[in-house]
Amino acid sequence: MKKMTDNFKKKRLLLHYLDYTNKTHKTGKLELPSVQCNTQVLPDYIALYSQVGDYCHTSRTAVAYFQFDNVFDGQHGLYNAIYYNNRRDLRAFKKRFKGVKFVIAPDCSECGDVDLLENLYRLKRSRVISLWLTIELGICVIPLITFPNLNFLPFVLEGLLECRVVAFSTKGYIDNAEEREILIKAIKLTVDTLHLKTIVVYDVCGTDEKALAIFEYAIQKGIEVVIPDNILKGRNKLGKKKQKGGDDAK
Repeated sequence: MKKMTDNFKKKRLLLHYLDYTNKTHKTGKLELPSVQCNTQVLPDYIALYSQVGDYCHTSRTAVAYFQFDNVFDGQHGLYNAIYYNNRRDLRAFKKRFKGVKFVIAPDCSECGDVDLLENLYRLKRSRVISLWLTIELGICVIPLITFPNLNFLPFVLEGLLECRVVAFSTKGYIDNAEEREILIKAIKLTVDTLHLKTIVVYDVCGTDEKALAIFEYAIQKGIEVVIPDNILKGRNKLGKKKQKGGDDAK
């Protein structure tokens, strides 16, 4: 089949997303779209997708999708708006993200108990959304390293070889020894595969010590690990301070 360069064919075959994937190159046997992130300016606060009022909490706030998929990826989610070229929904998303400087790429929830094809499709959805945010709105999108198991991680790393900045989430890993070890192995593989300068971490603990311990390998390799504040982390920090104050008062 000839390349889909004709707009009429794109409309008839629902290939609107090619407007974005064709502006990057394909990587690996699966030909996943490549994305880049080499920012030297980093976010200092992370707002969740549903917290629209927090999108400009600081001048360097990043918006993250660490919520259930039906919150951001339903029938009228951004991917479907791109896929079907739903101009009304696309206008709404442009309005929603106006003024946003950073986004952490969507976590489209690859799961360990679903088929590989579904997980790969969810990874592609995240890449397409990332490209749209960058190309249409000029937003700096930081790729998120998320995976259902370690065997899937090499697929995630495909297309990120030109990235110097990526993101991880420690939520759900800190207090579970088995999951924590899996994350540590994933960080090591990521560091050994990519040429990173910085890792941005979504963490909700009241202190950074436990999270930084998970990234010890990256730190030893000279990679900067940045843990911006977020609303849950702020609450937990406050709780720690109150607890410490109570302990001191005894």
